Amino acid sequence: MDFEPRILLFVLFGLGLIAAVGLERWLSRKYLSLPLLYVGIGWAVFSLPLGLPRINPTASQFDAITLEYVTEFIVIASLAGAGIAIDRPVSWKNWAQIWPLLVIAMPVTIVAVAVLGWWGLGLAPASAILLGAVLAPTDPVLARSVQVGPPGESERHDIRFSLTVEAGLNDGLAFPFTYLAIAAVGMTAVGGWTLEWFALDFVWRIVAGIAMGWAVGRAGAWYVFERKADAGMAEMGEDDDVDEDGHPSSVALKYSTSEGLVVLGTLLLAYGAAELVEGYGFLAVFVGAVTARQRENASRYHKISHHFIDQIEKIVLVGVLFAFGGMLASGVLDALTWPGALLALALIFIIRPIGGFLAELNCNLPWHGKLTVAFLGIRGMGSVYYLAYGQNHATFSDLDVLWAVTAFAILASIVIHGVLSAPLMRMIEGRGGHIHRGQHPTLEGLSPGVRRPVKVEGRQEQG
Repeated sequence: MDFEPRILLFVLFGLGLIAAVGLERWLSRKYLSLPLLYVGIGWAVFSLPLGLPRINPTASQFDAITLEYVTEFIVIASLAGAGIAIDRPVSWKNWAQIWPLLVIAMPVTIVAVAVLGWWGLGLAPASAILLGAVLAPTDPVLARSVQVGPPGESERHDIRFSLTVEAGLNDGLAFPFTYLAIAAVGMTAVGGWTLEWFALDFVWRIVAGIAMGWAVGRAGAWYVFERKADAGMAEMGEDDDVDEDGHPSSVALKYSTSEGLVVLGTLLLAYGAAELVEGYGFLAVFVGAVTARQRENASRYHKISHHFIDQIEKIVLVGVLFAFGGMLASGVLDALTWPGALLALALIFIIRPIGGFLAELNCNLPWHGKLTVAFLGIRGMGSVYYLAYGQNHATFSDLDVLWAVTAFAILASIVIHGVLSAPLMRMIEGRGGHIHRGQHPTLEGLSPGVRRPVKVEGRQEQG
């Protein structure tokens, strides 16, 4: 019986979506993760002689463009979900544990990977810088298992909070170095172009992204809450989402089906508006989501918004994981050498842990909590986006090597972190290593392992 290969892809995608509903929770109790399983299935299916398309950005510019656009959207959705999930109020003290991860761990990782790429792999300086920028960020997509839970449901967990916010904000430092690599193509010496890069790509784009995200987040929150979108919900108890027959109430249905579109539209607007003024769109999305989350903090609107975004992210993630498995089956690792593989493993076991631990030295987490934050720097789809973006905006040498090392680093992270993250988190939580020693000055009253409202800056907040 003849069939078109695309029909098989529909079947695979449909089964993947259905199975993901129960698999993600079941696998969380096993030494396995959904990304690892789905990448493996994608590799197996695309390896069979079924006439499925090859997905290899080193051989097809169309594949590189497609990967850029698809991973761009899933990173937007992931950053939005992460931002909405953060209950902790924004202040310098509340977020003090985050800044060292951005200003110490990220630069250390970028420089170390770039130097090893130049010295160990023989990459041109521009290609080495690009590799450093691509592999440095903690991924907001595949780090779902170590991020904070839905809004209003998270116990105080400083490790999950650190990894979530780091994944949301590290784009602000990864993208400037992607632009630096693009600008360095063909350059043989440091000159005026480096000053232009610093002024535009480092300073302006970060400031513009943060400012646009804050403005759109504030405007979106005003639009929602001034329109009384939360009317009726504030009067509903936890069990009032259903009517007497057990079906969703009309208020809940209207609330959950209409406001999700507002959320998605607001975050896409933040991304697009930031890019129009040459700011960093990813940074704007995360800042916008966090800003909107701070408005009417106790509103159930945020929980429904998070659920809506989470569903979108899962739909795209299933397809992306199968596609990544297809990339592995289509020869993207053909240019991988032992030095390249060792660089990727060094990133996971040496470079990121050292950079992360240096960043956490002054943090009040117990030492085993610090090591956990340092180790769980998961790499994933964000790296695919940065590399595809770089390929589509400049002519880099050794692209096949860049893709091979990046793909292997992502695969190794999926395997290593996918197997170890859940039991490691359980062990650290059992020992209380996920909570800062002593009470945080603005989070007093929240005991380890206990979630209850605490008074912060005149509002009821969750820790």
